[in-house]
Amino acid sequence: MRILVVEDERDLNSIIVKRLNKAGYSVDTCYDGEEALDYMRMGEYDVILLDIMMPKMNGLDVVRTLRKKRDKTPVLLLTAKDAIEDRVMGLDSGADDYLVKPFAFDELLARVRVLTRRSIDEVTNVFAVANLSVDCDTRIVKRGETVIPLSSKEFSVLEYMIRNQGVVLSRAKIEQHIWNFDYEGGSNVIDVYIRYLRKKIDQDFEPKLIHTIRGAGYVLRDEANHE
Repeated sequence: MRILVVEDERDLNSIIVKRLNKAGYSVDTCYDGEEALDYMRMGEYDVILLDIMMPKMNGLDVVRTLRKKRDKTPVLLLTAKDAIEDRVMGLDSGADDYLVKPFAFDELLARVRVLTRRSIDEVTNVFAVANLSVDCDTRIVKRGETVIPLSSKEFSVLEYMIRNQGVVLSRAKIEQHIWNFDYEGGSNVIDVYIRYLRKKIDQDFEPKLIHTIRGAGYVLRDEANHE
C-alpha cells in the first residue's frame, strides 16, 4: 500500500512517515499543497494524509482540485482545528475523514485501514483466492491452515496482487505502487520478489496462483475458476 503524507510541520511529517514505514506502508512525503498535486499527478496512492493549513495551497483546496478531476483517492485531513464547522467544511470539500491534532498514531493507522477497505467497498481487510488468505490488518498469510511468513516487501507485493486478483499487473504498475519515488532499484526487482513469493506460497501448494502473462506482467488467480 502506498501513502502520500502532506504535512508542512517537518518534525511531525517525519514521525508520521516513520510510523507508516514501520507498519509496512510505502510512503512519499511533501510539505505544501502545490507539491502534493504534483506528486498525485505522477503516482497512484491508496490514501492521502493531508494537512489543512499549508503554504502555497491549503488542504481543502487540494481536495477540491482532486475531486473536480474525479480523483477518488481516499483523503484523511489532519488539522489542529477541532470546531464542528471546521470538520463539516473539511468533509464537504470532498475529504473522507478528519483527524484532529494531536492524535494517537494507533488511531491514525486504524483510520488508514478503514479508508483502504472503503475504497474497494470491502467490510473486511481479509482477502482470499482458492486456499490462500491474506489479512491486511494483521499481515497474516495462510495457505489452508499453514501460516506463511513474508518480508515487508513480499507482503506488499502480495497484498497489491490479491487486492487486484484476476487483473494482469505490469511490472511497472507493481513497482510504482509498492515503492516510493526515492527508490533506486534494478529493472528486475519485481521478478525477484515474484520469485520469492512463488517459492513461499506456490511451490509446496496447489493450486498454483501466481501466473506470468508473457509480455504483460503477472496475475494472481485460481485458473480453475478463470474463464
